[in-house]
Amino acid sequence: MAGNSFGDIFRITTFGESHGEAIGVIIDGCPPNIAIDEAFIQSELDKRRPGQSKITTQRKESDTAKILSGVFEGKSTGTPLALVIPNEDQRSKDYSHIADKYRPSHADYTYQMKYGIRDYRGGGRSSARETAARVAAGAVAKSFLAQSGIRIFAHVSGVGKIEAPNLPTHDIDELAALRESNMVRCADPATANEMISFIEAIRKAGDTVGGRISATIQHVPVGLGEPVFDKLHADLAKAMMSINAVHGFEYGSGFAGSEMQGSEHNDVFINPDGDEKKLKTLTNFSGGIQGGISNGMDITFRVAFKPVATLMRPQQTVNEAGEATEITGKGRHDPCVVPRAVIIVEAMAALVIADHLLKNQLYDQTR
Repeated sequence: MAGNSFGDIFRITTFGESHGEAIGVIIDGCPPNIAIDEAFIQSELDKRRPGQSKITTQRKESDTAKILSGVFEGKSTGTPLALVIPNEDQRSKDYSHIADKYRPSHADYTYQMKYGIRDYRGGGRSSARETAARVAAGAVAKSFLAQSGIRIFAHVSGVGKIEAPNLPTHDIDELAALRESNMVRCADPATANEMISFIEAIRKAGDTVGGRISATIQHVPVGLGEPVFDKLHADLAKAMMSINAVHGFEYGSGFAGSEMQGSEHNDVFINPDGDEKKLKTLTNFSGGIQGGISNGMDITFRVAFKPVATLMRPQQTVNEAGEATEITGKGRHDPCVVPRAVIIVEAMAALVIADHLLKNQLYDQTR
């Protein structure tokens, strides 16, 4: 199975399955002398951890990461950094009833056809359990980016048809505190309460619902990204679309921009500081990226997640013999993934920006 690595210079490779002994990640290309705070890594993992509220899966995992290599006296050494996260609460029996059945909208059928074998226990490698490894790697990437003052903030901006108002992002610390004050991780408290009530009703009905996450990356220098295939927004799109259940990505004005006229959409340049190398724009419909290259403004994007495919109600399907049958979800599943996916979105964004920042440093050295 290919495709287990992400990034070019700051490169990660994840391993493990949902019901195996552990999952983990190897980070290659992390510069030396980066402060590696295990408590910070754990705090990031705790935001993705299952069983944290009544509107998430009740699987009980501490998601305690153990660093195996690449760190000495609290700092990265520049050698491969390996982290492992044990699986502690597997209940494989919850999946025995689907051993020969294809769950609707899951990877069961496609995996079986491609590889001739599949791990039906939670989906094996296709399980969102794998994203814990990404969050651990993202925490290391955030520590690297912090040296350059780059910060990332994401929150749940939509659940079903409920949409939060646009929020000013000048104070990320304040927004992060508001986000963490509620279980749905929406930085607008009034909207958060509405979302929580809606998700609870969906869960009680044995159904699921999708949602949206909005993100902002601040203090990104001008010049990250390349103008053809390695556009910064293209790499962000690939990163986000690699997350389980993601069905859409847009940056800046996104799809709404297609309804505008050029005279409305163009971001007019200004020079508020009198420095021709630190220009700003009056608007930010470009989402901080122009021609595939960061322009110094905030990078903004949204990610759309589909409803969780496992329903706690009967569904029609077929088995491996192609015979019609019925299937009902068992075990512990999220009625809506976005509350736990916020930190995954941040982690993948951090990995992309860290990779491009290192690419730019190499480019600067050759000029």
